Amino acid sequence: MKDKRNLSLVMDFYELTMSQCYFNDNKDKEVVFDLFYRKNPDDGGYCVFAGLEQVVDYVSNLHFEKEDIDYLRSLNQFSEEFLEYLSIIRFTGDIYAIPEGTPVFPHEPLVRVKAPIIEAQLVETALLLAINHQTLIATKSRRIVQASEGRAVMEFGARRAHNFDAAILGARAAYIAGCAGSATTYSGKEFGVPVLGTMAHSFIQSFDTEYDAFMYYAKTYPDACTLLIDTYSTLKSGIVNAIKVAKDYLEPNGYRLKGVRIDSGDMAYLSKKVRKMLDEAGMEDCKIVVSNSLDEYVIESLIHQQGAKIDSFGVGENLICSKNSPVFGGVYKMVAIEKDGQVIPKIKISDNVEKVTNPGMKNLNRIMDKETGMAIADLLTLEDEVIDTTQDLTIYHPMSRWKYKVIPANTYTVRDMLVPIFKDGKLVYDLPTLEEIRAYSEKELATIWDEIKRFVYPQEYYVDLSEKLLNLKLEMLKKYK
Repeated sequence: MKDKRNLSLVMDFYELTMSQCYFNDNKDKEVVFDLFYRKNPDDGGYCVFAGLEQVVDYVSNLHFEKEDIDYLRSLNQFSEEFLEYLSIIRFTGDIYAIPEGTPVFPHEPLVRVKAPIIEAQLVETALLLAINHQTLIATKSRRIVQASEGRAVMEFGARRAHNFDAAILGARAAYIAGCAGSATTYSGKEFGVPVLGTMAHSFIQSFDTEYDAFMYYAKTYPDACTLLIDTYSTLKSGIVNAIKVAKDYLEPNGYRLKGVRIDSGDMAYLSKKVRKMLDEAGMEDCKIVVSNSLDEYVIESLIHQQGAKIDSFGVGENLICSKNSPVFGGVYKMVAIEKDGQVIPKIKISDNVEKVTNPGMKNLNRIMDKETGMAIADLLTLEDEVIDTTQDLTIYHPMSRWKYKVIPANTYTVRDMLVPIFKDGKLVYDLPTLEEIRAYSEKELATIWDEIKRFVYPQEYYVDLSEKLLNLKLEMLKKYK
């Protein structure tokens, strides 16, 4: 989707005030930023990376209109020379990123930006907005899809989303992560997300009787008739009238009732009763859909603890807002600066160990088991390092030299996870279709061990450093402390 709005001013104001200072100092100096996150939402074991297509759209169209410059001039904080510079600015740097749909882990660069300092600074907020939101929703959606164990999950959250973009792009992220489709029609138009939906309680209330409402809908959509059965009484009225419409109209005319939906009450109890009544009526093929404040924990409980007879789930607010864990903590930190032709590593130090950054311009490698094809660990290396798979590979904990793992020679393969997106400001990446991203994500998730995917106390996935990078980090910590 090409955003028709010019979003170039969607940035924190300090990016502009800092850029005025950079302009006065040395606007052409090159810097390197990493975009990464520190903690998985919901205390999970991984995330699903999403939002890259919107990053590409933003960076490709970075420019300031005359009215933008006029507005900035009215603030009386910027020089005319700087405003003139902004009026002609375009992104001219390099961006590398992990492909959308990839399972990712804390502290590894999802996006690496190398550009003149003002350009690198100005894109910060937009990159974080695009990636923080969609990665959060894709990750939550994947957990819900995992809990459903092959039963379809439909994203029903538009009316609970935080705004238009949150609903539209949230539906995109949910589909990448495995949801069967969305109720958000706009996402169908713009992205090709399958759109799904039947009726609301108001539709049934608008008729004299529930039977009349069901019959009218069945005659309008005989090939795709799913009826909402909890407006008055699920068992005493709704399912009875649904079966009656199937017998009175659908079956005599060669159609079958596709499904019934329950939107309130005890889902496990009602689904078992409804399933029994459908089967006794010879409607074993009629599916039962449930909705109403579902998430991965409720779905898991319905399936495993209560034996619910549910074929698919409609999930709204808990998915589209990632209600249990509504913030994705992506950050954008400078890791290197170019001076006199040399790349000088930079580090951010904190008393909170998890906030200490990994310095330097880095590559991200995924180490795969040669025999099983499963991911063993992710390894951060400095850009000039080359991994020789014919040799033992030693990977180190990000803060401790004594914590390490040795991977024997010839038992592993290496994948470079950061791919070029922009080179010298030119887009060099062929954006995949949404279906391609979705299929790729499913394939990549299959390489991650189930122990890492479990909801409670997942196994921690290694994101380690090469010896050379660890030595650099420890030397810099010693120097600045």
